[in-house]
Amino acid sequence: MNEWPNGDQNGNRYGYGSGSSEPEGARSMPQVRRDAGPGYQRNEPPMPASMSPRRGATVPPQQSQGYEDSYDDGYNTGQVYGGGRGGGGRQGDGYGAGGGRPRPRWGKRIKWTVITLVAVLAVTSVATYFWADGKLRRKVDLSKVIDRPETGDGTNYLIVGSDSREGMTAEQKRKLHTGSAEGKRTDSMMILHDGSNGPTLISLPRDSDVEIPSFVGSDSGKKYPGTGRHTKLNAAYAEDGPELLVRTVEYNTKLHIDHYVEIGFAGFANIVDAIGGVEMDLPKAIKDKDSGADFPAGKQTLNGQQALAYVRTRHAFAQQDLDRTKNQQKFLATLASQTATPATVLNPFKLYPTMSAGLDTLVVDKDMSLWSLGEMFFAMKGVTGGEGKSMNMPTSGSNGGNLVWDKAKLQQLVQQLNNDEKVTVSSS
Repeated sequence: MNEWPNGDQNGNRYGYGSGSSEPEGARSMPQVRRDAGPGYQRNEPPMPASMSPRRGATVPPQQSQGYEDSYDDGYNTGQVYGGGRGGGGRQGDGYGAGGGRPRPRWGKRIKWTVITLVAVLAVTSVATYFWADGKLRRKVDLSKVIDRPETGDGTNYLIVGSDSREGMTAEQKRKLHTGSAEGKRTDSMMILHDGSNGPTLISLPRDSDVEIPSFVGSDSGKKYPGTGRHTKLNAAYAEDGPELLVRTVEYNTKLHIDHYVEIGFAGFANIVDAIGGVEMDLPKAIKDKDSGADFPAGKQTLNGQQALAYVRTRHAFAQQDLDRTKNQQKFLATLASQTATPATVLNPFKLYPTMSAGLDTLVVDKDMSLWSLGEMFFAMKGVTGGEGKSMNMPTSGSNGGNLVWDKAKLQQLVQQLNNDEKVTVSSS
């Protein structure tokens, strides 16, 4: 017999309509109170045995008003159904078993951290590029150089160390032993060829005997005809600056110069100090009162002042100019090698002062880009790393105290450079 009023033969009324005026939910769910006042009495049908309260269960007082036998559905004990193992929190929603703080989503955090770092690096790199590009002093106009040789394979840089004292105080001149001579002269000149067979660094002794060709004045624009006059190579720079020096080098070598780079005394010393000095291994002691050099033999770290004295030393050697150019090559290649290290490149406290020290006094041609300057720098580093070759311009004797270049070796050397071949020519 059906225990529920108006029930079907199975005693089930859930999901079925009813003609009764009493809502079905109130009849089928007696535990839900729809009355309000205390003392309210209603006639409830007896509960089936299958739905009787669990033995020993207690009913909170607020649920016992009006009826005592309502079954325990679990909500009045704080139990949340649907919970996973542990009975507490929801599974797979990022919350812990106790329903506490969400677990950190490390994958998303790492992704956004990487994106942020890449963005910061990109912005910093672009800002650094424009900052450095703006500091380059593009003063040399190679378009004023006339009758130029054809270009060959690879890139040729004319690197000049001048004795410019521009911006130096009297105390700096005294400390660096530069003197106070007016004007500018070249203390060192080198051709750096960067090609597919490795870099080649060729020193041009400043006492080289060269012919001054016809040229156009860099300031006046006037053309000066060649007279066959011979003089020292560094005199060309003193006479009409970088443009005439490039014209003279090209005329006497038949080698096209693609870029011009010049640095003065102060800039050179500042770069060395910015990277914390350059470690050199001197095979023998050097002392020269004119340059201020006074070094024992062996390994030592030279600061800016000492480095400048080292590369300017000539009176301490038997072959003054040739031996000095060898030391200059060795030092500049070592400087490049020790500068292009992670300790400098990845350290902004070293990188920016080093770049600033060089760019403040660096003079380049108008077509020089930072990319080309960087390629020159790493080509110089490659000379020390064994990827290339360093040498003096081959000479065959002297004329009035000036060094005469060996014409046969010079022709072979220029041919190998123009064809970007491995250089087999030797200095001697």
